Amino acid sequence: MSSRKRIVWIVQQGVWDMPKESMPLAAGYLKAAALACEPIRDEMEIRIFNFGGGDPVTVMAETMFAEGRPDVIAFSVQGWSYFTFGNIAEGFKQIHPEGWVVFGGTHVANQANRVFRQFPEVDLVVNGEGEFVFRDILLAYLAGQSPGELHAIGGISFRDPEGQIVTTKEPERILDLDSIPSPFLTNAIPLTDSVGDFRYDVALMETNRGCPYKCAFCYWGGAVGQKVRAFSRERLREELEIFAFHKVHTIVLCDANIGLLREDLEFVEDVIRLREKHGYPRAVEGSWAKNKSKSFYDIVKRMKQVGMRSSFTLALQTLEDSALEQMQRRNMKVNQWEDLVRWLRAEGLDCYAELIWGSPGETVDSFFEGYDRLARHMTRIAVYPLLLLPNTDYSVNKATYGFQTVRGENDDFEYVLAHNTMTIAENLQMKRFILWARSVAEHLVFRHIWAPLREYAGLTQSTVIRNMVAWFETAAHPAAVRLAAVAAKVERVPSAVPVFLRQFYGEPDIDDVLATWWQEAIVPLLPAAYVEFLTEVLRYDCLTRPVFDLPGLDGAKLPIVDIDGEPHFCRSDVRLTYDVPAVLADLERGTKREPAPKPTRLAIFSKVGFHQCYASHEEGFYYVGHTHEELRAEGKDVRPYAAADQV
Repeated sequence: MSSRKRIVWIVQQGVWDMPKESMPLAAGYLKAAALACEPIRDEMEIRIFNFGGGDPVTVMAETMFAEGRPDVIAFSVQGWSYFTFGNIAEGFKQIHPEGWVVFGGTHVANQANRVFRQFPEVDLVVNGEGEFVFRDILLAYLAGQSPGELHAIGGISFRDPEGQIVTTKEPERILDLDSIPSPFLTNAIPLTDSVGDFRYDVALMETNRGCPYKCAFCYWGGAVGQKVRAFSRERLREELEIFAFHKVHTIVLCDANIGLLREDLEFVEDVIRLREKHGYPRAVEGSWAKNKSKSFYDIVKRMKQVGMRSSFTLALQTLEDSALEQMQRRNMKVNQWEDLVRWLRAEGLDCYAELIWGSPGETVDSFFEGYDRLARHMTRIAVYPLLLLPNTDYSVNKATYGFQTVRGENDDFEYVLAHNTMTIAENLQMKRFILWARSVAEHLVFRHIWAPLREYAGLTQSTVIRNMVAWFETAAHPAAVRLAAVAAKVERVPSAVPVFLRQFYGEPDIDDVLATWWQEAIVPLLPAAYVEFLTEVLRYDCLTRPVFDLPGLDGAKLPIVDIDGEPHFCRSDVRLTYDVPAVLADLERGTKREPAPKPTRLAIFSKVGFHQCYASHEEGFYYVGHTHEELRAEGKDVRPYAAADQV
């Protein structure tokens, strides 16, 4: 064996094109587990390459291979990176024909036949949890073995010397998760940028692995229908200490069901203690448990007590009984989730819902009925078009559901065209709605108009959004033409929502075009008695929209004040003809009053930095505009600015 250290690269790519990096957690686990093994640590050098969703394949290849060539290159593959990484593998084999190419991740697990057929340059496919399997692959490389004779390593697929595909028995899942070295405690993942700031949009963590459910559309970490296994509280506390030191605002948990276990409450308690000590972290986000347990309610109460924020997710996916049955899923009964949302709102906590469009058993009419039923309780509704993912029941049993699909040209997802209860024409109609609904409602272009329009004008949320789509597609206003042109290009590409958001938020005439839409398309639908009041609600909504503070835009020129150690834009001396915040607060409590003119003066504070996270509905929520009273209710120290907020 040569004295030269062998070079190993682990490559990962985020899905979104964002100003900040997405944390390469999967690659970090692989690196940490490998370097815990002494022979690998002594004889190999491991490096992570982490790319953004907007990086083209040529830039990725040039960036890496300008640094030399590895002996082993491993890719953490998702649907959006499948073809990109396959093409890079092809280029790598031209540079280093004897080098090893390893594919892993849920998108390629158990898909060796297809992977090897499309990308013969790939040597190995990892089919399950990868940390210790990848370690064993590297040990085999150091031992001088060939990739076609790794029968002793469990959970992989390869081609033997005769070209036959061999898939070894998958090992038992890792029961002691603490046996996996922490990528943070071992410095496997770089945490700071060139000036010492935390380099990622959020910190990603796992507190457990596994999911007890078997939804037909999901393959969560390959661990569906599995017993949940947890990391120790001591380890998680040490990891949180690191993030508190680096002043990380938001922890996003990669767990399938936050609040399912009692340990989840312990985790939140540790986050709270660290925030009290260091000021950070300030928020916890993730996928909350589908059916809410006592632990969930205890977590919510505890977070409320200390003013910690989170966007609590109601992952219903559909409200149509036939679709629920076919996706092998049961939601809480309607009265249960409605009661939950009322309780969260009474506690002053944010909640948003998730729906899937295109599930078998769902129709256009049933979808809009469910959407508007949800919107009566929460206006932020994330709607995702159904994709067929490898290893799911929908994918394995396509014919049963009548799926007609096509794979993407730049990704490897199976996009649903039609099925037994959905035509292609209906699907196209809904794709247009989804883009606008996600942008204006889920991503906070509007927050406040929905309830007043429903209660005082009888307009449902989906009706208003469809009205907006129709107007923008035919309006002559230059800003409407620009927005409609971008929408037409990206409406059929779910991952391109950030492109449209960037155009929407960055549009110099956004307030003028929204006001024009309102006057031309909404005012004619309003009762005359409420036109003035509802128009003032629209103005307030625009004033409290997050400030898209990209350098050079007008929003970035607002004065900045410090609130609890964080910079905020301040719109002082805002004057309204109605006390809009009071009316909105009444509606939030379920009380509808006759709005009467009441001159109101206030200030609006919006956190600085929205241009760095506008594509994230979890993070973006922390940048909406708040009044002095709202911030004070959250426990923020706004006494120095009280004079700016007067009635």
